[in-house]
Amino acid sequence: MTPKQAGFYMPAEWTPHERCWMMWPCRREVWPDIEATMKDFVAVAHAIREFEPVTMVAHPRDEAMARSMLGSDIDVLTSQIDDSWSRDAGPCFLIDDQGNHAGVNFEFNAWGGKYAPYDGDNRFSSFVLEQAGVRQFSSKLIAEGGGISVDGEGTILTTEFCFPNSNRNPDWTREQIEQELMEVLGGAKVIWLPGDWDEIETDGHVDGIAAFVAPGKVLAEIPGDPNAEHYNIMVENYETLKGQTDARGRELELVQLRDASDADAVGDTFCNCYVNSYLANGGVVMPKYDIPADEAAAEIYQDLFPDRTVSQVSINNIALGGGGIHCITQQQPL
Repeated sequence: MTPKQAGFYMPAEWTPHERCWMMWPCRREVWPDIEATMKDFVAVAHAIREFEPVTMVAHPRDEAMARSMLGSDIDVLTSQIDDSWSRDAGPCFLIDDQGNHAGVNFEFNAWGGKYAPYDGDNRFSSFVLEQAGVRQFSSKLIAEGGGISVDGEGTILTTEFCFPNSNRNPDWTREQIEQELMEVLGGAKVIWLPGDWDEIETDGHVDGIAAFVAPGKVLAEIPGDPNAEHYNIMVENYETLKGQTDARGRELELVQLRDASDADAVGDTFCNCYVNSYLANGGVVMPKYDIPADEAAAEIYQDLFPDRTVSQVSINNIALGGGGIHCITQQQPL
C-alpha cells in the first residue's frame, strides 16, 4: 500500500511543526573552513529554536564538539552520517486527516554520486523516522527533499533536470517519476519546471528556484542582475510558472523575489538564494548575505507572512557549500 492509498500526504511547510531536524557538518572536504561553517549552523539552529525545538544529528566523533557549540537548548543525537544536508538525506514527513503521522524514505545517492561515501546518509531518513516513532514507507526512487515543494493540497513542484537525470533514475520515465511522487507524497498533480542545468551541485533543486508559500501562491526567484550567468535559466523557470494551475484548478499567483546576486560569492557552488529559507512556527528564518538586497528580501517575506517574525541569519559559510537554510533543515509536522 502506498502512502496515498493509506490516506497520507505531505503537508505544506507553513503548517505547524513538532520540531526541526538538522545534521552537523562533518564532510570536511566540502568546507574551506569547517569551523566557520559550524558557527553558521549554530546560528541557524538557534534562530529556529526561538520558534520550535531543534534536533541536531552529529557523527559520533563530532558529538562533543556539537554539544559544546550548540549549548543545552538544542537536542543532539548521534548517527553515522556522511554530510550535513538534512533536507535531502532526511525523510519527507506525512500526515493524514485523522492526525496520524508517517514518513517516506527515498533512496539517496549524494546528488548523483557526487560524494562518497553516502551510505550513512542513505540510512539517515530511516533513523529520523525511528526517532520520531512514526510509520515508515519506502520508495525506490532516488530523490531529495530539496527537489520538491508541496502545497499540502495535492500539488507538487519539481524540475526536469533533477530526478529524471541519468545520474539518479536512468531506468525511470518522467511519467513513472511523476506517478511515484504523487503516490508517496499524496499528490494529485506535478508541475514540472525546467530547473537549472548549470547548477552542478544538486542538478537544479527546486528549492533554489521556487517554493509554495500559501495555497495557490508561489514565491519565485528572479535574477537581480541581467548579466548574471543564470539569468536566462531563471527567467525560463519563471515563465514556465505563469498560467499554471494547481491540483484544485487555481491559477498560481506568483510573487517575485530577486536573488542575492551581489553576494560575495566563493566558488561555483555558492547559493545566493533567498527562496531557500525555513518556515518555522511563527517565524521565517531566511538567509542574510550582508548586502543591501537583504532588507528588500526580508520585506517580501514579512508581507507574505505578516503574523510571523522574520529572522535573518548570515550564511556565507554555508552557502559556499552549495546550499542554504532550507537545504540544512527538515520540518517534522505537529
